[in-house]
Amino acid sequence: MAAENVEISEATLVDDRLVAAFAELIPQLSNSNPPPDAAALEAIVASDTSVLFVAVSGGEIVGSLTLVLAGIPTGLRAWIEDVVVDEEARGRGVGEALNEEAIRRARARGARTVDLTSRPSRETANRLYERLGFEKRETNVYRYTID
Repeated sequence: MAAENVEISEATLVDDRLVAAFAELIPQLSNSNPPPDAAALEAIVASDTSVLFVAVSGGEIVGSLTLVLAGIPTGLRAWIEDVVVDEEARGRGVGEALNEEAIRRARARGARTVDLTSRPSRETANRLYERLGFEKRETNVYRYTID
């Protein structure tokens, strides 16, 4: 499905509009993490290892995705994090457009694969990832919580 009237771009400027958009989007993604403030967004935008994409429709930011790119001994590692589409914009191809742009950028930078994780309860998102060609991997994902 092609995104309806949606433009995907890299966020390069942190302004009140971007901060306000994340204040609306992040609670739709995570109950356990607060939205980033301007300083946190500045750090992401300025980082050499991350690309913050935003989806704009009707002049409003309706979604975002972060592409992380890091050189490791086995090559360039690319993974997608924190994909979120505003509830009112879901079903219009926004998530697909964000992912396709991230994959395009990863390919252009020389990555051979792109990884992501998604909770099983996010059934619609999981169907999207499979439709885009992501394959479920049998692996153990571990998390260490730093106090």
